[in-house]
Order: sequence, then C-alpha cells, then structure tokens
Amino acid sequence: MLGGMTSDRTPTPAPHSLHDQHVLVTGATGGIGLITARELAARGAHVTIVGRDPERTRRAAQQTGARDHILADLSELAQTRRAAQEYADRHGRLDVLVNNAGAFNARRAETREGIEQTWALNHLSPFLLTCELLPLLRASAAPRVVTVASAAHAMGRVRFDDPEFRRGYGGWAAYAQSKLANILFARELARREPGIRSNSLHPGMVATGFAHNNGGWVSRAYRVVDRFAITAEQGAQTSIHLASTDSAVSGAYFSESRAVTPAPQAQDDGAAFRLWILSEGYLD
Repeated sequence: MLGGMTSDRTPTPAPHSLHDQHVLVTGATGGIGLITARELAARGAHVTIVGRDPERTRRAAQQTGARDHILADLSELAQTRRAAQEYADRHGRLDVLVNNAGAFNARRAETREGIEQTWALNHLSPFLLTCELLPLLRASAAPRVVTVASAAHAMGRVRFDDPEFRRGYGGWAAYAQSKLANILFARELARREPGIRSNSLHPGMVATGFAHNNGGWVSRAYRVVDRFAITAEQGAQTSIHLASTDSAVSGAYFSESRAVTPAPQAQDDGAAFRLWILSEGYLD
C-alpha cells in the first residue's frame, strides 16, 4: 500500500468488544484486510469476508475465524451488487463495513464491463457496495463504514471529464485519483447519512505485496520498498481502531489511529458532492 505518512511505532488502541456485531470486510484474503478480519473476529464479531479466488478465500476464512465468505470479483459492478445481495440474504444485519479491497495497475486495462480497472475496483466498487448495503447499515444501532484510502491522495485530482483515463493514462495518477475519491466518498457519505459513522484512512506504507501484480520493474521496485515498509499487522491497526470504536468523528480521515488533515483537494465538499453524482451515473 503506497503511503507517505509512516511511523516506526505501532498504534495500540485499547481493545473494544465487538460481541455480536456483524462485520463485512472486502479484500481480506491477504495483507491488512486479512489481519483486520482476524482481529475483529477475535474481538467477538461475526465476520464475513469477500474474496475473488475460491481457494484463497476459503483459506482466509479459516485463518481469520470468519463465520462466512462470499466469492466475488469486486472490479465488476454486477458481481459487487450480487455480493451485497448475497450478504443481505444470508445475514440480514450489518454493523460494520470495511472497504479494504484495492489495487495499483501500471498499465491501463478495462474490466469485462468496459470500465477502467483502477477506477472500478478502488472507487466504484466500495461506492456501490456501500450504497447497496445502506438499508442494513441504517438499521444498526451504531453503524460504521471504514474505507481504506492512502496518503497517495495528496498527489491526485479527480478528472471529472475523464475519470477512466481514456486519454493519457498513468498508473500513479489513476491510483492517486482513486484514493482521493475514497476520502471524498467517505466525507460525502458522512454528510448524507448522519446516522452512519463514515471514515477513511491511510494505513501506512505496508509490506503486503502491493503492486506485485504488475510484474516487471514495478514489481521489482516494490519488492525493494517492502524491505523498509511496516508489517501488515501494523498497517491494519487504524482499520481495526475505526471498526471497533464509537469515538471517531464521522467524515474524518485517519492515520496511525488519529484524525489527521488530508490534502486540500480531499476537503472539497463541492468535489465530494460532484463525485457522488458522477458515481451514481455508473449504477444506472
């Protein structure tokens, strides 16, 4: 996970019981998602994880103590919508949603639905999943939505006229845009749904195999970066903190389990509103 705000200390928030809380974690077959699911289950939550690969997802469910798992490729909106419906049909209750799934793509590619992959997986999928699960979240006594962003947002801007980079694709630009979109989404969700605590976060520069899917020099470079990165256990702490505490201010952005100020473009409420409308256009 790309990041610019790192620390040599591991945050140690006081543990909170999640007894009988229902939690859904995406991207939980490895890295910080797996650790997040494991720790929330250890605190008593009924955890469901979402993964794409059947064997990895089943194995992660066993490793984390998750009660259930759902198979879906979240880069596709149809599968994201199906995953939300499958969860609702099986469980009928949701207290905490952790939008953790994401990826970096050095080269532009499109999903089977014709949407640029980074935009689809990193932004449109958590947007759609959250919207589909809003009825369950609204019914919870203390609903929380946690969206994993990155300090990379500071290098991004939302290309409202071309969010899929059909012109002049750059892997880092597309990734930074998607992480900025994560923060703006969490901010706008907090405004629209005052009964739901919505936060975004920077996990730090974590050694999770981030960007290794690209092969070539990108993969080689990040294998070197991983030597200096924090562990997945350290990187998951802010997600765990936000998923298990009621004290955070809704709409705030966190790093090292503390609210911090994001880049100016991530504080633009007009852009957050505009992004929401743009995103809804993909769901028709």
